[in-house]
Amino acid sequence: MTIGVGLGLVAAGEQLLGLAALFALTTSHVAVQVLKRAVARPRPCDANGRPLALVDLPDPFSFPSGHAAAASAVGGTIAIAHPLLAPLVLPLAALIAASRVTLRVHHVGDVVGGAVLGLLGAVGAALVVLH
Repeated sequence: MTIGVGLGLVAAGEQLLGLAALFALTTSHVAVQVLKRAVARPRPCDANGRPLALVDLPDPFSFPSGHAAAASAVGGTIAIAHPLLAPLVLPLAALIAASRVTLRVHHVGDVVGGAVLGLLGAVGAALVVLH
């Protein structure tokens, strides 16, 4: 979905913003994947070690949340470029992050870590692509 938003922005004539969103998404995703494997924190489990997830798990690692990072990267990039959209895109990113805890696939710290990585990606994209 987040890749689609970036490509959609490019197709809609917002080339720099779309490229910035894709840049933020890519850089934050690389960081997420490196950290997931370095930290190797297990996903929320019951006392017997069975995952509590209400949806299919893409991998066994919990920290940081890739979904929270992706939503924050794209939402943050859009908010930086168009501050009037911040009240729309940032709560949406927060809802996506919160859903990962609600669906029991991440601990709260995982989504906070992912959101921070995404926002760092957004700031980096704004500095590199938008300015």
